[in-house]
Amino acid sequence: MEMLKSMVKAVIAAAALSGAGASAADDPFQWLEEIEGPKALDWARAENERSLPELEADPRFQPMLEEAKSILTSKERLAVGAIHHGAVYNFWQDETHVRGLWRRASVESYRSGEPEWETLIDVDALAKNEGENWVFEGTNCLSPDYRHCMVELSYGGKDAAVFREFDAETKEFVEGGFYVPEAKSWLSWIDKDTLLVGTDWGDGTLTESGYPRTNRIWKRGEPLADAPVFYEGETEDVALWPRVIQDGGVAHVIAQRAYSFFETEYFYSRGGEGAPAKLPLPGNADIEGVLDGRAIFHLREPWSYQGADYPEGALIAYDLASGAAELVMAAASNQSIEDAGVGETGLVISYLEDVAGKGARLERDKKGKWKLKSVNLPKNGVVKLISAGGGTDDAIFSFESLTSPNTLLYVTAKNKAETIAKAPAFYDATGVVVEQRFATSKDGTKIPYFIMGKDSVLKKGNAPTIQYAYGGFLNAILPVYYEDPARPQHGALAGKMWVSRGGVLVISNIRGGSEYGPAWHKAAMKEKHQNPIDDFIAISEDLIATGVTSPEKLGAIGRSNGGLLMGAILTQRPDLYAAIDCGVPLFDMKRYTKLGAGASWVGEYGDPDIPEEWAYISKYSPYQNLKAGQPYPKILLYTSTQDDRVHPGHARKAGAMLKSLGYDYFYYENMEGGHGGTANQDQLAFRTAIEYVYFAKMLMPLSD
Repeated sequence: MEMLKSMVKAVIAAAALSGAGASAADDPFQWLEEIEGPKALDWARAENERSLPELEADPRFQPMLEEAKSILTSKERLAVGAIHHGAVYNFWQDETHVRGLWRRASVESYRSGEPEWETLIDVDALAKNEGENWVFEGTNCLSPDYRHCMVELSYGGKDAAVFREFDAETKEFVEGGFYVPEAKSWLSWIDKDTLLVGTDWGDGTLTESGYPRTNRIWKRGEPLADAPVFYEGETEDVALWPRVIQDGGVAHVIAQRAYSFFETEYFYSRGGEGAPAKLPLPGNADIEGVLDGRAIFHLREPWSYQGADYPEGALIAYDLASGAAELVMAAASNQSIEDAGVGETGLVISYLEDVAGKGARLERDKKGKWKLKSVNLPKNGVVKLISAGGGTDDAIFSFESLTSPNTLLYVTAKNKAETIAKAPAFYDATGVVVEQRFATSKDGTKIPYFIMGKDSVLKKGNAPTIQYAYGGFLNAILPVYYEDPARPQHGALAGKMWVSRGGVLVISNIRGGSEYGPAWHKAAMKEKHQNPIDDFIAISEDLIATGVTSPEKLGAIGRSNGGLLMGAILTQRPDLYAAIDCGVPLFDMKRYTKLGAGASWVGEYGDPDIPEEWAYISKYSPYQNLKAGQPYPKILLYTSTQDDRVHPGHARKAGAMLKSLGYDYFYYENMEGGHGGTANQDQLAFRTAIEYVYFAKMLMPLSD
């Protein structure tokens, strides 16, 4: 019977491949996958030259561009930073420092609300002096003193980057210091003269996903190529992550073997001495830190261990010496633990309760019981844990909502919260209301969403509306004021560029994120990936049924996994939308494992090379489901040539296939910028203006 079922599924898959679109074996546009191929680049440039002038010619484009620049480069944005060894470290970009400054201020001056900044690295000056297109990707510094650092710099914003040693005391790169050539690398400090490194050591040292599968212990003065192996994973793995967590003078050295995108094995050695031993944790568990020799894990699945049962979504403490485990916190059915930081003597967490943010402190008493103490933070918004640890029990939180600018709050070890700073309003929120509503998905699940607009606009109804979602990888989409600037669907930009012009913004909390914990994510994985698509459609139908908007005035927007969502709604329900903004998307799900970092996402989507799994992937894969004669809106596709995570071939092939079927579309390919799609704030402002003027053209005709 099982063999018969497999044969039936294989037939279904074959039938899907023979329909509209192209298979991996017969794809007329596969040549567009050659990232730097002259023919492919000429095609992309021609598409830019065809699309951009029309969008830039709209009289609303230039004002929108200036608005985006004013927000994205504003010096009045909050300087968000993390505490380390008595200082707060921050990365900052503005109109003068387009590439950015890595800087620090004393905790005292930062806490006063008037930080006195000391520049450590001026990335603009560094790029100019060295003649390189440097994009700052972050730092890894040795705790607790935070002097010895490895600085990550990429050429144009790619995931692949170089690491260079930097001395935070002398504020100079270390001559003859540690240096890791360009690759998709990770590293961590064991001590000031020793690193745990995962990088590309040549043929056979990477996984099929293109990430390191070997971790080596690299001593100062030794050639990187000669560093001895600490642990080696399998070629079929996603990656092997090097982790070192400093705890009271002890270096807890861990090779984190990701054998799928969400499943991990941990191999542990105290101080990196001897062969690492496998920890008995379940596959779906994330390590958050180590406190007094106890590793803090966030369980993404239930765990039965030594006669005790620990629930999905809980925090547990695992004693690295004795092997004993204990429950720290179990999340309720309407809660989701979002972040946990390890302080000097306890934990600090942020969590969601019906998608509303909260903060708390968790402390262990002498009897081994963990007690929760709530932090008194503002309510009915988004709470984020900005900093915990760094040699202190003090913490930094932020609070924001779609209409409330970001507020930074300093929380002392005694749990007293005090406001450090509050960002200015980037738009006039007078009369703007935000409501949480629920739609019923196809399978009966209640799906929350937030709607933002002027009260007068919502009362009038049939408003130009942009609906945003992501729907995957445990990524909760929250109603923030100013978060990741690469996502322009937050209160500041949307409020200024869209809501102020009479538009409505909708934030969709579809399945696939972590809004209700790991179960909310699992309901969108593999064969269940149609669920988030149905959720998004259900919200759209609810917006139309309640008179908020109409198909003629409803637009949709998503990027990356959300771009895949956009492709799915384009092919499944084009009748509901007048505009679709599809950014850095996955689109050809038959070949996604062959492109960019796609092989690492099999745990999320399934493997298209397995007929039984392609049978369900093929039903929503946009590229294979494009057809002629459909009421597709004029879609906006954008990508980046240098995106080495989601391959630009997806967006290119989407455009080429649409053109071959007789459809018009807008296309924008930035020639640098990585998966964020841009390399600096000026480029981001341009793309943001392109996106909003696109929606204005499609949903707010000038004749209106």
